[in-house]
Amino acid sequence: MAAVITPVPPAVLGKAAARTVDAVKVYGKGQVEVRALDGVTVEFTAGRYTAIMGPSGSGKSTLLHCVAGLDALTSGQAFIGDADLSTLNDHQLTILRRDHVGFVFQSFNLVPTITAAENIGLPLLLAGRKGDQAWITKIIETMDIGSRLHHLPDQMSGGQQQRVAVARALASRPAIIFADEPTGNLDSHAGAEVLGFMRRAVDEMSQTIVMVTHDPIAASYADRIVFLADGRIVDEMLAPASDRVLERMKRFGE
Repeated sequence: MAAVITPVPPAVLGKAAARTVDAVKVYGKGQVEVRALDGVTVEFTAGRYTAIMGPSGSGKSTLLHCVAGLDALTSGQAFIGDADLSTLNDHQLTILRRDHVGFVFQSFNLVPTITAAENIGLPLLLAGRKGDQAWITKIIETMDIGSRLHHLPDQMSGGQQQRVAVARALASRPAIIFADEPTGNLDSHAGAEVLGFMRRAVDEMSQTIVMVTHDPIAASYADRIVFLADGRIVDEMLAPASDRVLERMKRFGE
C-alpha cells in the first residue's frame, strides 16, 4: 500500500515546506570517516527563497541532497511537508520527488533532442499528467522564454537553457524547488537574469526555493541565508545584501 504523502501546498506561507531534525550524514568508516552533516536541524519556509552557503566541504550540497530525498541520512530525519523521507521506500520516494519536488542543477540537464517546450512538459508527461496549461503559460511568461519554445537546447544560450530548466522545475507546481549552484555555468549577466526570474517565481507565484550557492551576489536574491561550516549550521542572515554576505563569508577563513 502506497504511503499517503501530503506535502505543504506552496501557497501556505509560514509553514515548513521541508525540514531536517538532527540530520547526520557520514561517509566512510574509521580513519577515512567524513561527517558531512553533524546534527543539522533546519526548516525551509513555504513561499520563501532560502540560500545555503558555506566553504567547500561544509556540507551544503549534502544537506540539499538529503532533504530533497536524493541521498539518505545516516541518522536523524528529513521531511518534505509532513512526509518523513526515512519511512518511504524507493518507489514512494520517486513518486514524492516526481509529484512534489522540482530540481534545478548547474548543468541544466535538458534533453538535447527535444524542444524547450517538450523539456518543460517532460516531467508531466512521465507522470501521465497534462498539467495546468494556464499555470505553464504563466511560467513561460515569467521566465521570458516564449520565443524559444520550439528551439533545441543547443540553439539556446546557457542562460536561456537554465531558464527552461527553471520552467521545467516549476511546471508541476511543486511544493518546493531545490537548486544546486544554478548559476555556476553562467556569466554574470545570464546568472542575474536567472536569479531574477527565480525571485519572481517566489514573489509572484508563491513558490518555495532552496538554493545552494557560493556566490554572495546570488545569495542576496534570497530572503534568508543559512551558513554551514564543518557540517553544522553556524549562522543565519535575513534580507541579505551581497556586501554583508561577502563579509560573513570572509569570517570562514579566520
